[in-house]
Amino acid sequence: MENIDQRYLVQQNKISDDGSKPPVFAKVMRSKEGKFEGVSFIKNKDKATIMTVAQAQEVIDWAGSKKAGAHEYQTKIICVGQ
Repeated sequence: MENIDQRYLVQQNKISDDGSKPPVFAKVMRSKEGKFEGVSFIKNKDKATIMTVAQAQEVIDWAGSKKAGAHEYQTKIICVGQ
């Protein structure tokens, strides 16, 4: 059985912020069949979705195209321990 490298989070920071607001993290919404449906950004890092690099890139692509005001945020992939 193949070991899937699933240890990444997607973090988002407001660009214009002076650093006073904490970052938010992606919580992925999937259908019962496992199909990607969208993302919520939440403050609680412990409840964020841990995913593979490919899944994290899918989140970044979705956030850039679907989220209003996406240009105001820096979205990046981080390792779980960061």
